[in-house]
Amino acid sequence: MKKGKKLYEGKAKIIYATDDKNLVIQYFKDDATAFNNQKKSTIEGKGVLNNRISEHILSNLSQIGIKNHLVKRLNMREQVIKLVEIIPIEFIVRNVATGSITKRLGIEDGTVLKEPLIEYCLKDDKLGDPLIAEEHILAFDWASKKEIEKVKKMILRINDFMIGMFRGVGIKLIDFKLEFGRLKFNDKDEVILADEISPDTCRLWDSITDKKLDKDRFRKNLGDLIPAYTEVAKRLGILHEQSNVSVVNVTKLSSVKRKRK
Repeated sequence: MKKGKKLYEGKAKIIYATDDKNLVIQYFKDDATAFNNQKKSTIEGKGVLNNRISEHILSNLSQIGIKNHLVKRLNMREQVIKLVEIIPIEFIVRNVATGSITKRLGIEDGTVLKEPLIEYCLKDDKLGDPLIAEEHILAFDWASKKEIEKVKKMILRINDFMIGMFRGVGIKLIDFKLEFGRLKFNDKDEVILADEISPDTCRLWDSITDKKLDKDRFRKNLGDLIPAYTEVAKRLGILHEQSNVSVVNVTKLSSVKRKRK
């Protein structure tokens, strides 16, 4: 598959056209950002790990009937994905109260919620991805009521699956962000899961120690991201073929591959 022109560049990924109008290539960058892009850094190897972890999770979700944009992983940093029209909403799924919700509502950090809480944010960096209500979504035609109902059903199933998947490897799924897109199918729009699911988009805590294994390590200056993301990948069984390869060697290999392009 031939990589074409750059179509879009976000904070963590770049999208390239291909010779198939229905497919694009998604490239995972090493850039790390937080607090609406106010804090920035480049962390060597982050994109490699996120590519592998997201591929693993999306592939497993496909097996339980959650349609998503992943077609296949091409290499250490790239995936072929279906071209979708992204719904401009970030769907935040919370199982435990932490982060912004504790500040907004004065909730004690670490409070376990009785039921999963779904929040909506408008996907707009310039506005700081503001929190919105379902009424806003419907009033401004960002998505239809039918689409929102379908997405909420998918979210609850995704959450149930991921809680079990991570619990099985000693990790608590605290919260995570999802995005969805519209795919043309038989001249109709079908809503499917898009973007990525990785430690960049999830809060993941060790089940026993509550050690942070996600991007909060960068947000809160808790130490290097790479060992934490690598730990997640190893627990999920993704890096078993590289069990004798250090993180340093993985990131060096990533650098070599990029230099050859």
